[in-house]
Amino acid sequence: MALQFGVSESWVRRIKQQRRETGQVAPKTTRKRRPRWEAWADWLRAAVAATPDAYLRELSARLKKDRGIDVDERRIGAACHALGLTRKKRRSWLPSRTGKTSSKDATRGANSSR
Repeated sequence: MALQFGVSESWVRRIKQQRRETGQVAPKTTRKRRPRWEAWADWLRAAVAATPDAYLRELSARLKKDRGIDVDERRIGAACHALGLTRKKRRSWLPSRTGKTSSKDATRGANSSR
């Protein structure tokens, strides 16, 4: 049977044992894991809204100070990504427009004397 389905003999043995004990051969359901940062997600949203240009190490230090929770910077970064939070400086004005540096008639490439 293992050769027919391309699986190991031990897997077939486990499936047969599961059917004998429970009467089912359906895959076992997995529990939905809740992320560890879910407990302080509201705090993170408020902290990023208050200071959107804060570094991850600053957020980590503030979380430890405010809530007493010691969290790695990578976990804060992953939480920000999962929550859709961006930590960038936002400018309230439009970006400047750079003028063209060459004329319309200029040729492309290194040799422009052709």
